[in-house]
Amino acid sequence: MPNDNKIIARSFGILIGLGLAGFFVLRRALRLAVKRDNGAFIEYFELPPATSPSSAPQPLSGLTFAVKDIFDVEGFVTGFGNPDWAATHEPATRTALAVKYLVDSGATCVGKLHMDELAYSIIGDNKHYGTPVNPAAPTRVPGGSSSGSGVAVAADLVDFSLGTDTAGSVRVPAAFCGILGFRPSHGAVPVIGVIPMAQSFDTVGCFAKDPTILRQVGHILLQLSYTDVRKPQRFLIADDCFELSLIPNEASVGAVIRSIQKLFGRKALQHINLGDYVASAVPSLKVLQKEIGSDMGAISLLRTAMQMIQRWEFKVNHEGWLTTANPNLGPATAARTKAALETTSHLLPLLQRIKDEARYAINDLLKDDMLLVLPTVPDIPPKLNTKPESLEEFRNRAMDLICIAGMSGCCQVTMPAGEHDDVPMAVSLLARQGSDRFLLDTLLALYATVQVEDKADANQRASLSNGHFDAAELAKEKGNAAFKRNDFKNAISHYTDAIRIRGNNPTYYNNRAMAYLQLRRA
Repeated sequence: MPNDNKIIARSFGILIGLGLAGFFVLRRALRLAVKRDNGAFIEYFELPPATSPSSAPQPLSGLTFAVKDIFDVEGFVTGFGNPDWAATHEPATRTALAVKYLVDSGATCVGKLHMDELAYSIIGDNKHYGTPVNPAAPTRVPGGSSSGSGVAVAADLVDFSLGTDTAGSVRVPAAFCGILGFRPSHGAVPVIGVIPMAQSFDTVGCFAKDPTILRQVGHILLQLSYTDVRKPQRFLIADDCFELSLIPNEASVGAVIRSIQKLFGRKALQHINLGDYVASAVPSLKVLQKEIGSDMGAISLLRTAMQMIQRWEFKVNHEGWLTTANPNLGPATAARTKAALETTSHLLPLLQRIKDEARYAINDLLKDDMLLVLPTVPDIPPKLNTKPESLEEFRNRAMDLICIAGMSGCCQVTMPAGEHDDVPMAVSLLARQGSDRFLLDTLLALYATVQVEDKADANQRASLSNGHFDAAELAKEKGNAAFKRNDFKNAISHYTDAIRIRGNNPTYYNNRAMAYLQLRRA
């Protein structure tokens, strides 16, 4: 049976009893439905709010949403992105608490959304059900594992959606689809009625296009009352994290920096090398480095620790089913589950110590209403049909950024930050654990100005030769990075390259002159 027919069987509850003519009519209807919804939905239904005796509107009245197929909805099988899982599990006997919060607040749930199988990917593909179409970049992946959740919002099929984020599964699809995504503080939103992936990192997150809706939904999920808005005191720009990105810094974070300066003043900006800070504040990383015989940097070691904990917890949660059901898995998922099943617990005490140190270190850094600014992902979305080895390399680079919130328990929101090569870019704000309201309020204050600045950037780029502009800016950014490392000879070389490409930009000459001056002083 083709993949779309599997979806129709779930969507309409049809397993047997169709005549041949009915079968083909149904198959055609589903194909049209899948085309209309970008392949985001796996199941349609309506879960409306209860009629309220009060005439006062509820906070989410009139809004529609859908949920990742990892949330229980009473009477429906929770499929976990895999048909063998769906076939071996009974319909849910209750609805996930997070879903209930939203329906009780006036929103209508209209269905379930596709996900990467077993929530073990950030790419957005699925061997069994296909890849939802990214409305912002149809030739590129939508991101996962909450793939359908990102696509449904980006395609305006719902006002908001629910996903889960263990290791980027809300933040990555939001970035790739050019929308807002919120990963709350770990433990802030109940996960009752949600299939666990790795409990040390599992969170219930949400997607929206409108920051006001994201804030409203966030407040309902967090069960927060509305209070006075706190003003951020500092924005820490994680320079080394932006250097991980293949996108020129000015293109990816320039609009955000200018917006912060306009709204909060220049003194609100501060730069930090996050890797250096983590290396000094998380001493147990050096022990892990010796244990695994690696020379990787502090952030990559932090990522490795997160992945090792994730594998162990996934094994504890699902080893029984994987062994008994012997499910049909896609190649990438099969490789990750195999690695998880082979994981042992001998390093767990060390890994937990690293996690505890990281949680204290990052939260201490962000005390007194400070926010960390970093790229959500290291590059624009990979193209469809990218080679598996290239996707794995991208995944590891992405995890270096994703692990910061995961290992600290902090809350993070990702927002669109313009385009590069006509594909969405994103920047994240990260606040200390428990500062979710503060984070959502800051996003609301900042968002409109960032979009105005992004549009101004786009207009400027349109007036120039895109190829020359991007190449020159990339050379300049490489020069800036070398300058920060006190590598003035290479800085001069990169600035000279920028001048050769576009010789009418005075910034390139000024930067080169400064590098020459510093070289003479050295």
